[in-house]
Amino acid sequence: MARQSVIRRGLRRWANHERDEAHELRRTNQEQGITSIADSPDREPVTVQGTVRTVTLRPRGGAPALEAELYDGSGVLTLIWLGRRRITGVSPGRWIKVRGRIGRQQRMRVMFNPRYELRP
Repeated sequence: MARQSVIRRGLRRWANHERDEAHELRRTNQEQGITSIADSPDREPVTVQGTVRTVTLRPRGGAPALEAELYDGSGVLTLIWLGRRRITGVSPGRWIKVRGRIGRQQRMRVMFNPRYELRP
């Protein structure tokens, strides 16, 4: 019984941390006048920024493709750089600003070969 309450407290703490992080990301974007991922239109040039959650190497059509999941507190955007195995500085936990067009692929929002700027 005691172990379950410890687990619940840990899960609650984690959920609160996630909520606080999302709120901070949305506030920062709003202060800088950056459109959120959730509010960004498809197939139009946009600039979004957030935290890189994951980075994965996934070949596409026999060629390397680097995928990164970008989170800004409002939604998730998959960034895909075709022909790249890695990009120095693009790693989980990194703050990044990207420019490009958002499309949809298998119900996911994606941006291919975005211009990017690593943020401190």
